[in-house]
Amino acid sequence: MPGKTRSVSEARDLQRELHEMVGSFATDPLGFVKWCYRWPVKNESGPDAIQTNFLEQLGEQVRARCFDGIHTVMPIRMAISSGHGIGKSVLGAWLVHWVLSTRVRCRGTVTANTNDQLEKKTWAAVREWHSYLINADWFESNANIMFRKNYRTSWFVAPASCAEENSEAFAGQHAKDSTSLYLFDEASAVPDKIWNVAYGGLTDGEPMFVALGNPTRNTGEFHRVCFGSGRERWTSMVIDSRESKFSNKALIEEWATDYGEDSDFFKVRVRGLPPNADEHQYIDEGRVRLAQTNAPYVIQDEPLIAGVDVSGGGAALTVCMFRRGFDARSLKPIILTGEQTVADERQLVVDQLARALNEQPIKAMFVDAAFGAPVVVRLKQMGFSNVHEVNFGGLSADPLCENARAAMWKAMKEALPKLAIDQHDHRLATDLKGPGFHLNRKNKLVLESKDSMQKRGVASPDRADALALTYALPVRAPRRGAKWAAVSPSPFA
Repeated sequence: MPGKTRSVSEARDLQRELHEMVGSFATDPLGFVKWCYRWPVKNESGPDAIQTNFLEQLGEQVRARCFDGIHTVMPIRMAISSGHGIGKSVLGAWLVHWVLSTRVRCRGTVTANTNDQLEKKTWAAVREWHSYLINADWFESNANIMFRKNYRTSWFVAPASCAEENSEAFAGQHAKDSTSLYLFDEASAVPDKIWNVAYGGLTDGEPMFVALGNPTRNTGEFHRVCFGSGRERWTSMVIDSRESKFSNKALIEEWATDYGEDSDFFKVRVRGLPPNADEHQYIDEGRVRLAQTNAPYVIQDEPLIAGVDVSGGGAALTVCMFRRGFDARSLKPIILTGEQTVADERQLVVDQLARALNEQPIKAMFVDAAFGAPVVVRLKQMGFSNVHEVNFGGLSADPLCENARAAMWKAMKEALPKLAIDQHDHRLATDLKGPGFHLNRKNKLVLESKDSMQKRGVASPDRADALALTYALPVRAPRRGAKWAAVSPSPFA
């Protein structure tokens, strides 16, 4: 009908406005998702809290890197370890569309643990949500690829099998002036060889690597980046299915009844945690779970104790944990990166610990001597006589332990069934379960060293070592009216 058809110039103006609007979300994936889909979709009006949090963190990382199309930036590496039913496949589809819509000549590869998962769930979500895009006509998608029209070979994202013999499909994906995207769904079962080849595509441009999945294994690269030695270089999220509005709560309750919340089945499929470690693990899952659910218990006038594990730099953290009796939850830890630790001759570490000593009624602070000896010296020079140096490899006051570190971990393990720790601090829980152990020829406990743990891909247990340091020495209560004091002299020095 007359007057209903837009002129060519009007159509061009509308497309120009659409390109400008979509392009404005290049550093705002959450804004893209809210604006660029024709909501409501499937009775939903937008992303839920978990998806929103992920997209916000992704946007923050993009803005922090400020990629200018010329100078390569550090890769964005994000992972979600979760139970079932939180909307991971949909989140992956949004990510694909955001990258394709806002980055000229981007390239991407999507994979999943099985061809069935890739075809029927992961890639199916990409194709379904394509139809809801406000700019859907920019792209063509089929079973083999999604690409910008007229740019099939230079502006695309494609699915690929994760079979090890197909590893070459993940090689050579470079986009020097744009984004190279890898999306791994159900990543726990993606072979390590595929991960290693994909890492080669993160060397230029604005690379992004997103891994999503249920933690079905306690080994492998997905476990390493979420819970092991790679976690400091990744932004990893651990999501309990019960926190998602999409999950089947009735079915989850049934699983809890049938299997129990501490079972491997429930941990993997609901809590987003890996199955139990092997029989050589020193601290078991049951003790950690109890500590996460215990209510804090403190006797009147019980002293506040701090334990400090000081980083030597790199991926290891400096951590100060606090404990008062059986309460290791109420006071949040002080955490500094390895870079922050070694800067300016550890001045920030000294400043943060001095502030804690001034602001909190700390009766004793125990500091690991390996990298913390200079910190102890400076704190004592500042007048803090309640700071004590502890040598992990020093003599043990417990005749059943080979050294001081083993003795402290033994005391902590014995306390865990009554201790209260932060149930949301998944890294502390992972650290506690990290070290293995053995008994030497003298039948004394030997805790696995940090070097040994790192060789098998397990992260340095910085948080757990700091908590163990709160058991370095008993802090006794003198007679009424006197001050608390650490037992002296120290057998650990």
